[in-house]
Amino acid sequence: MIDEVRQALEEVRPHLQADGGDVELVDISKDGVVKVRLTGHCAGCPMSQMTLKWGVENYLKKKVPAVKSVEAV
Repeated sequence: MIDEVRQALEEVRPHLQADGGDVELVDISKDGVVKVRLTGHCAGCPMSQMTLKWGVENYLKKKVPAVKSVEAV
């Protein structure tokens, strides 16, 4: 599952980078919780939680069905 998650993050990364942000994979739990770190402009953006849930999490769930949720750390 880790390779699939990494690939999906590579696919979503350009959208974050277009706004000056980025995302780093931190950990994946056995129960499907992906932990990421938002960096750049995303780290301090008031919209970062919506970006994380509606953007990154939704995309990862579609690409990797084993993903249950995505959390920022």
